[in-house]
Amino acid sequence: MNALELAGANVLVTGGAGFIGSHLVDRLVRERPGRIVVVDNLFLGRPENLDGARKEMGDRLKLYIRDASISSVMEQIITEEQVHVVYDLATIPLPASYGQPRWTFENNLGIVMCLLELLRKGRFGFYVHCSSSEAYGTAQFVPMTEEHPLNPTTTYGASKAAQDLLIQAYDRMYDLPFFIFRPFNNFGERQNDQAYAGVIPTTIQRILAGQPPIQHGDGTQTRDFIYVKDTVDAVVRLTQAGYRKGIVNVCRGREVAIRDLLRIITDVMGWEGETVRMPNPRPTDVSRHFADSAKLRSVIPDFQPTDLEKAIGHVVDFYKEKER
Repeated sequence: MNALELAGANVLVTGGAGFIGSHLVDRLVRERPGRIVVVDNLFLGRPENLDGARKEMGDRLKLYIRDASISSVMEQIITEEQVHVVYDLATIPLPASYGQPRWTFENNLGIVMCLLELLRKGRFGFYVHCSSSEAYGTAQFVPMTEEHPLNPTTTYGASKAAQDLLIQAYDRMYDLPFFIFRPFNNFGERQNDQAYAGVIPTTIQRILAGQPPIQHGDGTQTRDFIYVKDTVDAVVRLTQAGYRKGIVNVCRGREVAIRDLLRIITDVMGWEGETVRMPNPRPTDVSRHFADSAKLRSVIPDFQPTDLEKAIGHVVDFYKEKER
C-alpha cells in the first residue's frame, strides 16, 4: 500500500460543517495540511462547528456554502483551491428520507456522480467516500463483514448502497484512486440535536430537561456505536496507511441493545426515574447491527476505540457545558 502524505496537501471536505465532517476537519488540522476547504449547504451543518479548526488554520480554512452535487460549482472550487484529496461526507440524512424519499436519494447520488466525473477527469488526486452501515439493512449474519449483502430499508440506505456501487463501477471503467469507509452508529459532541436527532443526544437532552428517556419498541434493536473522534481518526489513518480501492467498516465491533444503551446513559447521568416505553419501533428501523472490524484492524492494528461509557460521559459533559 502506498502511503499518502497529508502534510502540505490541499484537502476538501464536503459536509465539513456537519457532525462527522467537522470532527474530520479537526482531525485533519493535526496533519498540517496546506489548506482545508469545506463545502456544506448547511442543511444540518453549522459554521460554528468549524470555530476550533479556524483558530488553528486561520485563512487557510475556507467554507463555501454550496451544494456539492452541482458539477460546475465543485469543479471551480476544486480547481481554484488546487485540491488534491476529497473527503466526501455530504449527505441528506436518514430521517429526511421518510418525508422526502426521492429528494434524499437523488441528491445523495448526485453528489457522488459529480465528484466521480471530476476525479476521472483528473481534477483532483484522491477520493475518500463516506458510506453508511444503513446500506446493509438489518443484519443477515453477525458480525457484519464488508461482504454482507446490501439490503437497505430506506431510500437513504438505498442511496448509500447505490453510491458505493457507482464508485466501484467507475473504478472498473477508469481505474480510480479511492476508498470507501462504512461508519456504523456515530455519536459525539456536535451531533445534530434538533430535527432528525439520534437516540444519544435526544436522551441526554431529555434527562437534562428533567424528562424521561423514550424507548421505541422492546429495545432489543441493536447497534454498533462508535465515538465520532475514533471514526475520524481511523479515516485519516486509513488514508495515511495507503488503504485503497476497497470498502472498510469503521466500527467498534461491539453490539449494544438500545435498552442497554439507555441504561448506560441513565447510569452515567444519575437518572433514577422511569423510561417511557413506546409500543412500536420506528418505521423501517433495522433490528440488528453488529460490525466485523477485522479489515479495519488489519490496516490499523493498534486501533483502540474509546470506552463506550467514557465516551458517553464526554458527550454528557458537552451538553452540560452548553447549558451553562
